[in-house]
Amino acid sequence: MPRPRLTALVKSLPAFVPFVGPEAQERARGRVFRARLGANESAFGPSLKAIAAMEAAAVENWRYSDPESHELRAALAQFHNTGIDNIVVGEGIDGLLGLTVKLVVESGDVVVTSDGAYPTFNFHVAGAAGRLVRVPYSNDREDLNGLLDAAVREDATLIYVANPDNPMGTFRPASAIKQLIDRLPDGVLLCLDEAYSDTAPADELLPMEALHPQVLRYRTFSKAYGLAGARIGYCLGEAGLIGHFERIRNHYGINRVGYVGALAALADQTHLAHVVAKISCAREKIAEIATANGLTPIPSAANFVTIDCGSDGAFAKRVMDELIARDVFVRMPSVAPLNRCVRVSCGREEDLAVFAAELPQVLAAARK
Repeated sequence: MPRPRLTALVKSLPAFVPFVGPEAQERARGRVFRARLGANESAFGPSLKAIAAMEAAAVENWRYSDPESHELRAALAQFHNTGIDNIVVGEGIDGLLGLTVKLVVESGDVVVTSDGAYPTFNFHVAGAAGRLVRVPYSNDREDLNGLLDAAVREDATLIYVANPDNPMGTFRPASAIKQLIDRLPDGVLLCLDEAYSDTAPADELLPMEALHPQVLRYRTFSKAYGLAGARIGYCLGEAGLIGHFERIRNHYGINRVGYVGALAALADQTHLAHVVAKISCAREKIAEIATANGLTPIPSAANFVTIDCGSDGAFAKRVMDELIARDVFVRMPSVAPLNRCVRVSCGREEDLAVFAAELPQVLAAARK
């Protein structure tokens, strides 16, 4: 049978899916999850004002979204006290990370990341034929000095850092991030993924006052704002650097209804504060459940808590599998020593009640 001619790069890459989504697992299992606590979504939902705006916008979904995303960029610029030219809107942080890799990574270029950090970023690098250099975590936190040392040693093009971190939920204060930025070698771009910044200590976040020409900062409406399905993210940076996205981005790729929802969600900071408070309470509850069962919760600044199961990756996987078998969807980090843990998203009281009820039986089964 005739076949298209694929590139050598595509043929060399593994046919690997980074995540098996809860929907795929539900199809395979033939039933739905009772508690969906694995994808770091906001079970608390979006602003009612955002929902109303999206419902109203649905009747005009025959129209493309504004290719310049002007209104949202203007609102974000006012919110962050930046210029509108300091912001580009994209199809979630994932889409913007892919564009960033396209901007600066050529075949063979070195990209430095943490071993076990967000894997979707790695797939973008692989798709650009870049070479990943992975630095182990240190005490369950990204090793900023180790990342910088690797970038210098390998003459890297790009460094990826998430703060708060995924999958561990740990957080670095502004002083540590600023020190990393101040030491960036010429020619290196720092991707600072701040997807979980809305649930981090606000007074310890790096200020937006001075956007460094070698730093891109990524934010999203997918987490605390509760609009994961809308796929709206944005990137902040020095205007000249942000302008280069215009050369390669999909100008008509933004979901119009999601765009309208994001605009309304941004205007409803009361709802955001309400959700952040609920997330904080849920983090405390997850930590209590873990501790009551002899496990160790890792302090989190994200909308999830990573729980140290006290053994190795094989044991943690049994814990995860037993939870899934009992209709509780969770995930776990992918590499040692992080994979001694399972990761539980902040959920509603009823979700966490299911988790609390099942965990003792899960641990008993996992220890057999």
